[in-house]
Amino acid sequence: MELIPSLPTSSPLLQFFINRVCFSYLLFSMITIILFLIIIIAIARLLKSFFCSCETCQTYLTSSWSETFDNLCDWYAHLLRNSPNKTIHIHVLRNTITANAENVEYILKTKFENFPKGKPFSAILGDFLGKGVFNVDGDAWRFQKKMASLHLNNNSVVASFAFEIVNDEIKNRLTPLLLMNQKNGVVLDLQDVFQRFSFDCICRFSFGLDPDFCLESGSMLVFAKSFDLASKLSAERATAVSPYVWKAKRLLNLGSEKRLKKALRVINALAKEVIKQRREKGFSENKDLLSRFMNTIHDDDTYLRDVVVSFLLAGRDTVASALTSFFYLLGKHPEVESLIRDEADRVIGHDKDLTSFEELKQLHYLQAATHESMRLFPPIQFDSKFCLEDDVLPDGTKVESGTRVTYHPYAMGRLEEIWGCDCLEFRPQRWLKDGVFQPMNPFEYPVFQAGLRVCVGKEVALMEMKSVAVSLLRKFHIELLAPLSFGNPRFSPGLTATFSFGLPVMVRERGTTTTTKPSKGV
Repeated sequence: MELIPSLPTSSPLLQFFINRVCFSYLLFSMITIILFLIIIIAIARLLKSFFCSCETCQTYLTSSWSETFDNLCDWYAHLLRNSPNKTIHIHVLRNTITANAENVEYILKTKFENFPKGKPFSAILGDFLGKGVFNVDGDAWRFQKKMASLHLNNNSVVASFAFEIVNDEIKNRLTPLLLMNQKNGVVLDLQDVFQRFSFDCICRFSFGLDPDFCLESGSMLVFAKSFDLASKLSAERATAVSPYVWKAKRLLNLGSEKRLKKALRVINALAKEVIKQRREKGFSENKDLLSRFMNTIHDDDTYLRDVVVSFLLAGRDTVASALTSFFYLLGKHPEVESLIRDEADRVIGHDKDLTSFEELKQLHYLQAATHESMRLFPPIQFDSKFCLEDDVLPDGTKVESGTRVTYHPYAMGRLEEIWGCDCLEFRPQRWLKDGVFQPMNPFEYPVFQAGLRVCVGKEVALMEMKSVAVSLLRKFHIELLAPLSFGNPRFSPGLTATFSFGLPVMVRERGTTTTTKPSKGV
């Protein structure tokens, strides 16, 4: 007896079932073929990159540049300096790198709309910076820049609100920290100190919150390490010969992408807490930057998180980097330090403290010294854009759609064509005419970018740098220790220039002597 009656072949139910199976199989086959083709194309592109036979690409791929140069940026500077048009190609990265000022102006101003940050770059930094101002284009960028400009380009904000915060941090935290370390005879990592100091300043100035990181590390130390790691690993994505490499690692949660995900959890938790505290304390009447954004976009915490992280990167990392390089150069050039102190005594008064933003504006030699320091050691050593449509740069270089275009402030600061035969020397006087500071063409000195994307926090950053310099140099003698006392800095990978081994110093209050044997400190 037949337990299951057979269905006639003409049964509508059977026909429907057969059609569904055939369609599903066909769809699965098509998807499989498409994925296979995508993988083949990706592998072909990767192999093509690896088999580029030019000397530059082979040197990059094998890292043989490190046999001659301490840093990748020094190798790039060497190549650009010896290029007839100051432009080179790294074919394996599909990257055109230039130190030609006319090209820089073309990219940042003349054809600005054809050289956005671009989707590839936004993807590289997307997990870290999200949709923050440094990682978006178009209306999203314009809105954030406008909001930041209202805050940072307001002269009264810089001259009073920000100036008071910075000098309060110097007087009540930075100076006591250095005095304490002098008393204990501790070797101090000044780079770490500047990172803590600038973190406190940006949190108070931009978020209206006080983490007190300068004196009390605590849980903030975990955040700082996570932030540095996220910056480093995000930057390393850009050095991969194919984005499929880091995307596959992220998908499988392997290696550096696993570490990045862990670091981002710490960063996101702190950003969430910052937003929560600002919301609890109220934001409608406050004049910090986060409150401005929350008054406009108060219920999108993901967007606010991106705002917090972006301005932490700008306010903490770049300022700390600039201060670290500045004090490194002063340690090598005591004659410059002496001239800065002499100028401060004339303008402010001997044994008198800095009391106003107007006094800072009169310190022309100090202004020259800070700019000269960033010429040689810009906090952002290079910056990349992506080309939307095929283009030709002013020097005749053809740039294909979808490829990366990078301008290199670090290399530009070392070009004889711009700075003369003494371009490798630290000479603040090159910025002075009859004792008055003279700014340079921003496209020859794009340390703060230039054109429409010029840094809106430039004046705040310079005010912070000069306030720290005046206060510390007049009160302390800061001695540079090995290895930097006789060598050049090595940089760690990251979005901003960071000394790999910190900035070890011994601090002594002026007018005192010490016989304390140095011990290892922070």
